[in-house]
Amino acid sequence: MGRYSIIMAAGKGTRMKSTLPKVLHKVGGKTMVDLVLDTILAVGVEKIVTVVGHEAEMVRAQVEDRSSVVVQTEQLGTGHAVKMAAPILAKQEGSTLIASGDAPLFTKATYENAFAYHEQSGNAVTVLTAKAANPFGYGRVIRADDGAVLRIVEQKDANEAEAGVDEINTGVYVFDNQLLFAALEQVTNDNAQGEYYLPDTLEILRKQDQVVGAYQIDDFNQSMGVNDRVALAQANQILRQRINTQHMKNGVTLIDPQTTYIDVDVQIGSDTVIENNVVLKGHTKIDSNVVLTAGTRIIDSEIKTASVIDNSTIEESVVGPEATVGPYAHLRPASEVGVRAHVGNFVEMKKAQLGTDSKAGHLTYIGDATIGSDVNIGAGTVFVNYDGQNKHHTTIGDRAFIGSNTKIIGPVEMKAETISAAGSTITDDIPEHAMGIARARQENKPDFWERLPVADKFKSLKK
Repeated sequence: MGRYSIIMAAGKGTRMKSTLPKVLHKVGGKTMVDLVLDTILAVGVEKIVTVVGHEAEMVRAQVEDRSSVVVQTEQLGTGHAVKMAAPILAKQEGSTLIASGDAPLFTKATYENAFAYHEQSGNAVTVLTAKAANPFGYGRVIRADDGAVLRIVEQKDANEAEAGVDEINTGVYVFDNQLLFAALEQVTNDNAQGEYYLPDTLEILRKQDQVVGAYQIDDFNQSMGVNDRVALAQANQILRQRINTQHMKNGVTLIDPQTTYIDVDVQIGSDTVIENNVVLKGHTKIDSNVVLTAGTRIIDSEIKTASVIDNSTIEESVVGPEATVGPYAHLRPASEVGVRAHVGNFVEMKKAQLGTDSKAGHLTYIGDATIGSDVNIGAGTVFVNYDGQNKHHTTIGDRAFIGSNTKIIGPVEMKAETISAAGSTITDDIPEHAMGIARARQENKPDFWERLPVADKFKSLKK
């Protein structure tokens, strides 16, 4: 008996007031439908079918590498949406988990427990339910005196007694797969919305003497559906707290978790210390014993052990062990900082490698360059890599010394143990052990002060 899943991702999400499909809005740095899909995949289902509708091609592009995709061309309700998966799943034997693409907070453990409870109970369908302090807007779970589920009533169809029920339908179900699709054939649209409701299958199955059960989860927050920007912010807050708590349990120090923003796919080693207002995004990997000071922002990058990143921005780059970056440095994509290397304040790197024990202390731009080990780069140095049409590469050998305010106009190679004199504009290669100097010789003009109009002003003041 197999395990399958259907993800409902066809809705427009009108209340989001967005040109982007609702399920493609991000929570914890990933689209909501990605979070749902990845969680279901972690449970080990055999096949997933995602039902798309509004902006179908955008959603399809997001999920088709991991899921079959079917299109609901008309938005005729949840029952109609699930029925779109019939050509792929209707003949399969086993259990099918139905989840919503706009409910991204369910955990792997919840889905695993739902499958296990359903399979052990012998239910035709198991509804995931939760107790809600404010159940308004949710479908109410109506039970018989013996606790069996009779039906689920949507908010707009609920009478006064039903509206007072605080047990709500989370929108997640586990069905016997073949019973599901057989029951869908009997669902009608005789309701306030004129739609085909998936929950109507419960009463259909119950009238066939099938067992309709419920699995109540403890954490209502998991059931949050995101329908507007307020709920989107709340979902991000809940997931961020969950992510931060797990990192702290794994040995990471967060000085102020409330102002620390860590995406769901970020990895962090133990004994790393993260100060307030740090943002870690994408597939960033932080090794152990790293220090990230306040204001640091790291995207899709790798920070090796015992490095210190001080209030800097790092994008798609690698910082080696025991290196230091910042404050106020900016590593743009394809930059690499070597072991014990230093990138100081107001230094920008782009598509450049700074070798072991090399230093760029301040006020420098390093673009399209390969820099060896033990190189010193003086203040105000600019690697001039762009001629207006093409980028040009510069290579600096080991133990080179680049004087302050040097302009290196690529393509240039400075061999090992070379020097550029301060203030030089280097346009030609410098051979090993040589010094390159390219600046006008100083000439002093005697009594030049007397020629300046301002001199007369100061003469009058002296009188």
